[in-house]
Amino acid sequence: MSTGKRLGRLFETAPRIPFSNKSKIVLFSDCHRGDGGAADNFAKNQNIYFHALNYYYENGFAYFELGDGEELWENKSLISIMDNYRNIYRLFSRFYRKKRLHLLYGNHDIEKKRKSKAKCFDKGFCSRENRMLPLCPGIKFHEALVLRHRESQSEILLVHGHQADCFNYCFWRLSRFLVRYFWKPLETIGVRDPTSAAKNYKKRITIEKKLIKWVEEKNRMLIAGHTHRPVFPSEGEPPYFNDGSCVHPRSITCIEIEDGEIRLVKWGYFIKKSGAVYAGRQLLDTPRSLPCV
Repeated sequence: MSTGKRLGRLFETAPRIPFSNKSKIVLFSDCHRGDGGAADNFAKNQNIYFHALNYYYENGFAYFELGDGEELWENKSLISIMDNYRNIYRLFSRFYRKKRLHLLYGNHDIEKKRKSKAKCFDKGFCSRENRMLPLCPGIKFHEALVLRHRESQSEILLVHGHQADCFNYCFWRLSRFLVRYFWKPLETIGVRDPTSAAKNYKKRITIEKKLIKWVEEKNRMLIAGHTHRPVFPSEGEPPYFNDGSCVHPRSITCIEIEDGEIRLVKWGYFIKKSGAVYAGRQLLDTPRSLPCV
């Protein structure tokens, strides 16, 4: 099945989530949360991410994660990842209770579509009370979602983006095997995985071209992750957006939708003139009004 057919199928069958110009939405992807070991690329940005997550919770945003939230190719146990980042999953639980949590799976966490993996989100250990407590019981993980704008009736397809990456979509079990037993040990000594769209710019360009082709042919807006490269098109360009990742060397990126506008944002550590270091938020481009088609 071609990329266009995959995306077309997902667009037709994905659950619709309505939103309006009064809605507040934030979209992250590619956190690759790990077990805290040497190969855990998320660890260096965990404090920035948690600070941003608190900001979005306190300010009434709905949280959308577009896949690869957990690194389940390098790690076999989802429970060990959740135990390592208990503070994040406790905050997820607060989003979930307010019906503001929507999670997609990507290629690195595709196992979450299995009920046995999804059940890991039902309960989490609370060290304060020394017992298991409800976390996100009954949560569903989707391959795609569609945001429907009430004012314009335009629709936005949300996917991880690996649907345009044949090797990591059709042969993900083989790719997982290579990452887990071959590339993970080499990564700890600085060797890059050439099969990764995030680390191979030629592959990344090919994937982006496939996604953009679907956007142009269907005249639809699409937001994805997977490549780790933030994309925010200007007026007149195809409305393909990418929220980047949470494993950049010194920052994380995301996409916000608020007041009928879409914007690309970076969270990182900044230095004041006094020399004080603080975690903050920065716009990376001029916001655009919705719809973008």
